[in-house]
Order: sequence, then structure tokens, then C-alpha cells
Amino acid sequence: MTKVAFIFPGQGSQSVGMGKELVDMDERSMQYFQDADRVLGFQLSSLILEGPQEELTVTYNAQPSLLTVGSMIASKLIEGGITPDFTAGHSLGEYTALVASGVMSFEDGVSAVHKRGLYMNDAVPAGEGAMAAILGLDGEQVKTVTDAITADGHSVQPANLNCPGQIVISGTKEGVEKACIQLKEVGARRAIPLDVSGPFHSSLMKPAAEQLRAALDGIQMDDATIPVVANVNASVVKNSADIKELLVEQLYSPVLWEDSVRMLIEQGVTHFIECGPGKVLSGLVRKIDREAKVFPVYDKLTLEEVIEASKGWS
Repeated sequence: MTKVAFIFPGQGSQSVGMGKELVDMDERSMQYFQDADRVLGFQLSSLILEGPQEELTVTYNAQPSLLTVGSMIASKLIEGGITPDFTAGHSLGEYTALVASGVMSFEDGVSAVHKRGLYMNDAVPAGEGAMAAILGLDGEQVKTVTDAITADGHSVQPANLNCPGQIVISGTKEGVEKACIQLKEVGARRAIPLDVSGPFHSSLMKPAAEQLRAALDGIQMDDATIPVVANVNASVVKNSADIKELLVEQLYSPVLWEDSVRMLIEQGVTHFIECGPGKVLSGLVRKIDREAKVFPVYDKLTLEEVIEASKGWS
């Protein structure tokens, strides 16, 4: 029996012009862009469709932009007859999953992630935090090294456990630099510094988490109509109070993406549809389980292909 999960990408997937072909298809799709502009009070739609890329990539713009495009794509898939059995998202993408699962309205979701981006941007002064991708080691090997460096006074920790052999670390600039050197010494194939504006999913984000809690307290959150797999513990959640606590914790905790995908597979998911620009999550799912069927949807052709393919699912 076919079970479907909608999965939603996080920051880094944004690109100027994303979603344009789909917006041009009908007025309902354009409404997402117009509603985002209205809620935020500035022309987010122009940034998405026209750029510049540097401005789109700033965290408090990238987050609502990706949520807007992902939500629009999910709605078009549902209109096309595909209803997910589960949703999940990578970091920021978890909010898009929550919109698709009925936990928060699209308007509240756009507002929440814009504020989330502002809080994250302000939490650590520019240049003091860093992130890096570590290739070729497992989670325990990485954690052993980062724990020792943190105990020595330079905060750093695993931030994204993406797939076998791919872990992102996050922390102070010094902590990340020391970790990259030591992780290569213990066998990492590569340690790649990431071009990000802050040490996301590290303990340095705790001040932003308290601000986020206040923002989430100000919006309506309902129990999920479609179960969501949470980043923080890779568990299936539906209760709105639990979801709110997990979103606050998510800001300074590792994203357990590999475990989340494995949980979806344990729940019987056979087909993963990535709703948003790029194919990052599709690639990660394939590395986690080669048997999984993966469909990235980011333009008119990929949308039509997956809707047509779904007619043969049983």
C-alpha cells in the first residue's frame, strides 16, 4: 500500500524565481504570494520572483519565502489529488510542514518564520558564529570531538544529522574551526565551512528561542490533522502543545533528519514528495534508503509528472 510524505526544505534551497511557473498557472497560487506581502508589510513576492539573491538569502527573508513557495506547492498537489499521510520538514521546513498539516494557518506561519529569522539573525553578532559540513564520520564520532572542544571553552555541537556520513556542526567561530581540524585528524573525509549568517541549531540560539516562544504564544496552533515528524526527536506528533515546545527546542537542538526519514519509513511511507525549490532533501532520502521513491516538485513539469504518476499508486 502506498503511503505518502510531503517533505519541505530548509534554508539554502532558496533561489530567485522559485515557484514562478506555478504562480503563473492560476490565481489561487498567486494568492499565497499576495497574502505573504500583506502579512509582512513588504513585497516578499518581488524578492522571490526578482531577487536579488543576496537579499533573498538573508535568513529573515529566506524563511518566509521558502514557506510561501512550499505551502503553495503542497496546496497544488492536494488539488491534484495527492493527500499526504505524513509531513516533515528540515529546520525551517518543519513550519511549512505544520501549515500543510493544519497546525497553523499560512498567514501565521509566514509571520512566525519571519520573526524566527529576525531572532536568529540577532542572537549572535555577525562573524562570531559558524557552521561546517563534516563528511565521512558518524554522529557519535562527531559528538565526541565537539563535546571535548565545548568542555574546553569553545562551544560547538552537531546541528544537522542529515544522512549517513553527512553531519553539520555549529557553534562559535573558534569552536567550529578547532572541530574541523580535529575531525579531519580522526578520519573525516572533508570539513566544509558553510556560508551562513549564524550558528543555527546550537546552544548559542537559546536567546532567540525564548523570543520565539513568545511569538508562538501569540498565534493559534491546533492539533495536526496530518501527523508530523518532528526534527528534535524524530517522533510522530499531533498535539499542538507538544509541537510548540518542540519548535522552541528545535532552534538550539540538532535536526535529526536521518532519524526522521527512518521514522517515516517505519510508519509505512513509500513515496516522498519534496515540496519546494531544489532537490536537497530528495538526495538525502535516497542516501538514507535507496528503496524509497522520491519526487522533487519545484515547477510545472515536476508537478504534472508526480500528479500523473500518483494515478498508478495503490
